[in-house]
Amino acid sequence: MEANKVVTPAEIFGEYVFNDTVMGAYLTKATHKALKKTIEAGLPIDSSIADEIASAMKNWAIEKGATHFTHWFMPMTGLTAEKHDAFISPTDDGKVVLEFSGKELIKGEPDASSFPSGGLRHTAKARGYTLWDCTSPAFIKEGTLYIPTAFFSYTGEILDKKAPLLRSVEALSEQAMRVLKALGNKTSRKVIATVGPEQEYFIVNRELYEKRLDLMLTGRTLFGSKPPKGQELEDQYFTRLRLKITDFMHALDRELWKLGITARTKHNEVAPAQHELAIIFDPASMAADHNQLVMEVMKKVAKKHGLAALLHEKPFAGVNGSGKHINWSIATDDGINLLDPGMHPADNTQFFLFLVAVMKAVDEYADLLRLSIASAGNDHRLGANEAPPAIVSMFVGEELEAIIHAIESEKDYVSAGRAMTNLGVSSLPMITEDATDRNRTSPFAFTGNKFEFRMCGSSDNVAEPCFTLNTVVAESLEEIADRLEKCADVDAEAQKIIKEIIVAHKRIIFNGNNYDPAWVVEAEKRGLPNITNTVLAIEVLKDKKNIAVFEKQGVLTHVETESRYEIMLDIYAKTINVEAMTLADIVNRQLLPAAIAFSGSLAATVTSLKSAGITGGEAEALLGTVVALTNSLGKKAKLLKGIAESATVDDPLATAKTYREKVVPLLEETRAVIDELELIVPADVWPVPVYADLLFRV
Repeated sequence: MEANKVVTPAEIFGEYVFNDTVMGAYLTKATHKALKKTIEAGLPIDSSIADEIASAMKNWAIEKGATHFTHWFMPMTGLTAEKHDAFISPTDDGKVVLEFSGKELIKGEPDASSFPSGGLRHTAKARGYTLWDCTSPAFIKEGTLYIPTAFFSYTGEILDKKAPLLRSVEALSEQAMRVLKALGNKTSRKVIATVGPEQEYFIVNRELYEKRLDLMLTGRTLFGSKPPKGQELEDQYFTRLRLKITDFMHALDRELWKLGITARTKHNEVAPAQHELAIIFDPASMAADHNQLVMEVMKKVAKKHGLAALLHEKPFAGVNGSGKHINWSIATDDGINLLDPGMHPADNTQFFLFLVAVMKAVDEYADLLRLSIASAGNDHRLGANEAPPAIVSMFVGEELEAIIHAIESEKDYVSAGRAMTNLGVSSLPMITEDATDRNRTSPFAFTGNKFEFRMCGSSDNVAEPCFTLNTVVAESLEEIADRLEKCADVDAEAQKIIKEIIVAHKRIIFNGNNYDPAWVVEAEKRGLPNITNTVLAIEVLKDKKNIAVFEKQGVLTHVETESRYEIMLDIYAKTINVEAMTLADIVNRQLLPAAIAFSGSLAATVTSLKSAGITGGEAEALLGTVVALTNSLGKKAKLLKGIAESATVDDPLATAKTYREKVVPLLEETRAVIDELELIVPADVWPVPVYADLLFRV
């Protein structure tokens, strides 16, 4: 490459991806065609071509500098997992040859006993399998060929988040195609769920980050008093990027582009040190893989730049937390966006059928959607004036709401038209305004030709909310298809279905301010569930209705759903346990010694003053305050550790409830004492960086 030559995004995009272009160059035409048919039509992979595909992947990967391959999967930890094997096989003359077979491509065998399984696997029964997901392309990262896979046990139960997503994609496509065929569609072959996640995150100085054990072990600050300046001036949002952040973001973009990830939008978010990255829509399975890569690469690139990326939902109290807005839509393989209302939505029967199918699904399975984004971290964020409340509702905008009212009342809809403006400035271009405003407070908002599911936490794996949404919408579409396929007049039946669903489920529509306390009261009147924490959310997995919908749509079996119930309770309890033990450790090894040392210096000062005949005054009062706070902190830390150590019992639900009801409040009580001490103890004595350091010294 020529010195100082500018390399454009187009030149490096997908450089490390085994994409269609690469397949065309490395595979025979027949094999390339067969593989594309599998990917596009959802047909089973032909095992007879697996060896050729594996050999082509290996040759391409080696040319790119890879020495190993790994089956990359998504266990129930919410993270990703990988076991690396070299492309080597010994020969009789003491050397090696580079090999990679079709069998190795299609199937792997990692240990399944040490991943969360909800009792499906244990150490004495450790066998698990990974199966190649050819719908998401293989890629090279750090000298290894990564092969996206699904993960399941020897006995056939799934143990990951990818397999249910793949199942849900097929279920949604099957039921949506039934509806389309009933409406007369003869060109589309399948329906694709598309997803475009927006990733919020914080960036802090790495040296300061490594001085905060709570950030390193739990992802969030377990204590920290409010800094003199936060986000109250609203001077962070969309402002100029700092030079160090710009360099980091440029490097991140390039790494993501090489992996075929369409990182497009980046900006400062509302809170100090908070930012956002958005990628363009991908098919759901690929989007889940890409978002996991975004989070992994983000952390790696930040470290190289002397920074740390924080993906916790609430790393700092008192400033906005981070979410992951999931832009979800459904489209046919021949390019029809089924959620595009067109210029005349009131006359668009197909659009309205799919809109009300989503409306019905969100209303009937609001508890499942709430569960799909539940986590200990997200409990700190939901319901504050930075994220939607825990109440699931749907925003549709003024125009669609007016059409819905017209349908319900059987009156003609009269469009108000779309205004045009140039703000009265002749030099500005004339534009047509959108049909409706946006609602940034809604948990599930229609935004023109897609829905934005805004409740997801920043560290979450998007596969779970996506497969839940796909499943419940598939259920609604199945009921609609059953009726359309049996009727004599499809158009009349479609209009009847649309009105019936609107009447039955209009309670889910709310275009107002979801932050307003009055909405909580109104939602209760409407009968909408308000599931305020993760433990309550997990309990909905026991509901027969929820077990049944996963089973009926072939996404999760009864046993697999039961296992997820146990896993989620266990993860919640362990998360809070780690926080409690971390805070106790920091208190005992850092904060108490600092507070005691400061008390000693204050006591010496008071003694000196009294020896000189001077009344202790402020110094003596301050000493009394510090001693009282120090004693209180020691007692609370001891109590916190004791309760956390004894909270685990045989019943997973009882354990999780103990952590939620006893340990979480005590964490907050302990924090309150620390935060008060932090404001008193001098900066050169306080042993850890404070909020002002972390948020502004980037």
